[in-house]
Formats: sequence, structure tokens, C-alpha cells
Amino acid sequence: MILAAGRGERMRPLTDTCPKPLLAAGGVPLIVHHLRRLAAAGITHIVINHAHLGQMIEAALGDGSAFGVHIQYSPEPTALETAGGIRQALSLLGDTPFLVVNGDVFCDLDFAALTHRAAQPGADLAHLILIPNPPHHPAGDFHLQGDRASLSNGERLTFSGIGLYHPDMFTPLISGQPAPLGPLLRQAIAAGRVSAERFDGLWMDIGTPERLAELNTQLDPNHRADSPS
Repeated sequence: MILAAGRGERMRPLTDTCPKPLLAAGGVPLIVHHLRRLAAAGITHIVINHAHLGQMIEAALGDGSAFGVHIQYSPEPTALETAGGIRQALSLLGDTPFLVVNGDVFCDLDFAALTHRAAQPGADLAHLILIPNPPHHPAGDFHLQGDRASLSNGERLTFSGIGLYHPDMFTPLISGQPAPLGPLLRQAIAAGRVSAERFDGLWMDIGTPERLAELNTQLDPNHRADSPS
């Protein structure tokens, strides 16, 4: 599942007329970078939720065949937040662990390795990809102790917005009701049911026009910071 329902307030005015996942980096929409990496990893059944300007996302991506995937959409009249959006889409995601990726991050993570982990039976409700704390989020989110997420012990890192989840984590929620992901994760971590790993590759949260320009510069050294994206 690719999360694409956010309004992108910090990206305004760019997101007044374009949903954030369709903003281009290196000449390619952010969400298309994800689709290409997922397809290359053999992940071809994709669910995308959307709210703000969601019809533009459907018009741009269609059924996904142009990218070697099959896309189903989970429209939200108003954004349901992360956990609420996942809960509403459960009927499309099936009853086995699934990958969730924030639509507004750029990352060169090997998604294929996560598919192997998802196929392993276990009692965990989630597996999180954690990254070194970026300058805009120096306090981090969770601790990493060995291969387990912790609320207090180990190195404190930032949640990347990429994780594997078991449907059981979301079934207690009411479909169609907004719900944040953080409280669910903290509850599952406290119960010892969340594994995690540190990722040190390329990762960027494209949350501001400045970060989008920085990513464009990395992907295209000739990109001008004042050029349209």
C-alpha cells in the first residue's frame, strides 16, 4: 500500500493544484519512483489511498499496467490519517502481512528483502524500517535494540514511513474513522510485537519545497532550484 491521501500543507502552493505524490523528482513523480521499485522487487499488487485531488492520481497512474503493476484505489472523502486509511483498505490488502510506504518519501531500499520477511510466520504485528535521525527530526521516534523496536532501550532512530504490517494490527479500528498510526505502534512495541531494522541508504522525506529541490539536485545535477517541478 502506498499512502497518498495527505494534503501536503507544508508543500503549498505546489500542492494546491497537484497532489504531493505526483510532484516530480528527477522528472518523475514521487509515487512513480515507488511503483518502479516495487515492480522491480516483484510486488505488483498495489493499493493506493487518496483524498486531496485524488482523481488526479487515478488519472495519472490508471490501473498501473504502464508500470508493470496492478493498482486498486481506496478513496477517502476526507483523509483518515495513516492507520485509518490502512483500516479502510484492509479488504483490498488481504489477510497476510503487507508492505506500507509513505507516498512522500524517496528511498532506495531493497523492497524484495522485505517480501521475504513478510513470508515468514511469526507473532509480530509490524516490522519497521528506521533511519538515522535527519536534521528536521533530531529527536527520532523509536529505539532499536538488536532487531526489536523499543520505547526506551537502544539507539533512538526515526521511523522512515516504511513498514510491514499484519492485518490484525488494524482490525480493532472502525473502518471509515480517522486514526493515527503512532498509538497503535507504541502499543504493539510495548507488547513486544514489533521488529525493526536500521537503514543507512538514501532516504528523504519530501515534506517541503526545499527538500524537493534538494532531491531534484541529487537526481539531476543540472536541475535549477528555481525551476518548476
